Amino acid sequence: MDRLSEVFGALADPTRRAILARLAEGEATVNQLAEPFPVSLQAISKHLKVLERAGLITRGKEAQWRPCRLDAAPLRDVAGWVATYERFWEERYDRLGDYLQRLQKEATRPEEQP
Repeated sequence: MDRLSEVFGALADPTRRAILARLAEGEATVNQLAEPFPVSLQAISKHLKVLERAGLITRGKEAQWRPCRLDAAPLRDVAGWVATYERFWEERYDRLGDYLQRLQKEATRPEEQP
């Protein structure tokens, strides 16, 4: 599987996105990451493996403490891919803006008297 597909696959799950959001604040242990979720430590570990395989996190090795850290570099690839569609969205928003202005002008025109 290509790297971008792995990253999108990892980001597809809301629990994994929440884990990344937490790691954006700083490193954390598996137990700390699991606290807000009503799932087992085993389930969180599986999520972490997916994030690690996608290159979005790294795990340290400090004695028995294995902190997880965010590695945002793969998100740059996602941002680059999404940016290729930015021109498309801007054109759509411009057309929507023009349409809304036309509607507003039509709504504020005085009605013609018979």
